[in-house]
Amino acid sequence: MFFERPESGTKALLVHIQQNDSELSSASELRELVVSAGLAPVACINSRRRDPHPGTYVGAGKLEEIGQLASQVAAALIVFDEDLSPTQERNIEKKLGRRVLSRTGLILEIFALRARTHEGKLQVELAQLRHASTRLVKGWTHLDRQRGGSGRGQGSSAGLGGAGEKQLEADQRLLGDRIKKISQRLGKVHKQRSQNRRARRRSDVKSVSLAGYTNAGKSTLFNRLVEANVHVADQLFATLDPTLRALEIPLAGKVVLSDTVGFIRKLPHTLIEAFSATLEELTQANLILHVVDASAPERQERIEEVNRVLAEIGAQRVPQLLVYNKSDLVSRVPAVERDRDGKPVRVWVSALAGEGMKILSACLAELLAEDVVETVVTLAPDQGRLRAQLFESGRVIRETTDREGKINLELRIEQRNLDRLVGSIEH
Repeated sequence: MFFERPESGTKALLVHIQQNDSELSSASELRELVVSAGLAPVACINSRRRDPHPGTYVGAGKLEEIGQLASQVAAALIVFDEDLSPTQERNIEKKLGRRVLSRTGLILEIFALRARTHEGKLQVELAQLRHASTRLVKGWTHLDRQRGGSGRGQGSSAGLGGAGEKQLEADQRLLGDRIKKISQRLGKVHKQRSQNRRARRRSDVKSVSLAGYTNAGKSTLFNRLVEANVHVADQLFATLDPTLRALEIPLAGKVVLSDTVGFIRKLPHTLIEAFSATLEELTQANLILHVVDASAPERQERIEEVNRVLAEIGAQRVPQLLVYNKSDLVSRVPAVERDRDGKPVRVWVSALAGEGMKILSACLAELLAEDVVETVVTLAPDQGRLRAQLFESGRVIRETTDREGKINLELRIEQRNLDRLVGSIEH
């Protein structure tokens, strides 16, 4: 076992580090993360520090203060709101005699609790293993045990077993093997997703992906749009596993809507790598619905943080529509804001109350159906295969048959595909 999860309800002392006034660094968010991990926050200590101490992140005086408070509140766990190096973690644990959890470790705990599908669990385990691999160092005394035989007897120069394999080396080898095996399994998932996307592109089915800061209401909005029943809860990272559903959009026809994991400040890179197959839905989308909690005081910083992660995974060029959710909490009437060219750029909605959904749907139609036209084409009775393909792609609005048996199809179709279709009919 390379990582041992703290028991549910473990008392935790929170250490909130603020490096500058403008940074999105909320003590309340840290508390939400700790509660989401199933832990019990009993106290929080604040520290202002621009330059981390190389050995313990905080200075000697602050570390002593943390230790005293931990004893007073009987906290078995110290949770830092920053990432600590393996050396810093070990030094703090040795000094305070308590287990230490950094921000990355804390978020990994939440992901481990939230993953439901086999794929989600594999992705979380891969992230945990990669994180654990940075913690396997010779300084860990419990890894210095020796394996292997001892010799024939004391003082014998003909020992058979020698020193054996160090526990550290065995752990490194086992961990590497497990990472390789999970990576191969997820590689198959990645391949399957790529094949599905290629099939959708061949059918000219467009895709829309939801993205946003965690707890912005993405899953609630997803449920409203597709009338699904995706798990929704007022907590961070309530849903992890990707969900895809078909959605009918006026003019644009059938599109595929995907819900993805929520982002957060300093989302661990190990998680971004592990969830690459899931997050690739964002990079290949025709449109990203960037869901924003309109009631969040730091909503602009959250928008910037989400855009930073989108850039990290290569989705910065995908067109976005900002969806300001929870507009009822800020007394905003559902509305659309446009740029100088008249394109929708922001929509104010309340997914929970179901307000603004028609406005949002109309905006999707505008953005996804720029080259869509409505027309009527006539097929001969022997062109049944072509008729079936048009029905399958969701482009047929209405069908009639005349007395001669000819099929008249009223279509909603992209102009480029209409030109191709006309050519195939004529030939």
